[in-house]
Amino acid sequence: MLHVLAFITTKPGMRDAVLQEFRANMPAVHAEDGCIEYVPVIDVPTFGPFQAELGPDTFVVVEKWASTETLNAHAASAHVKAYAARTADMIETRMIHVLSPV
Repeated sequence: MLHVLAFITTKPGMRDAVLQEFRANMPAVHAEDGCIEYVPVIDVPTFGPFQAELGPDTFVVVEKWASTETLNAHAASAHVKAYAARTADMIETRMIHVLSPV
């Protein structure tokens, strides 16, 4: 199993618009072979002093995939490419971490 943490920072004030596009794409991703988890998350407001906040323009996509092959198929899928095209002008940066359990 692979774990993916994708840190998405939008251009200022664009997070809600990107999340709307993201949520619209979620059913197609959840239907993909090998998708175990695929959910966007944001900061819990004022959780406490030990929290390192992402801020108002960032969200993280928490993903779990059954295998390298299924993750690669996801990345190459038409619906992911279409989502990327629709949001390209709204995204500032993407940092994607592919991780394995130890």
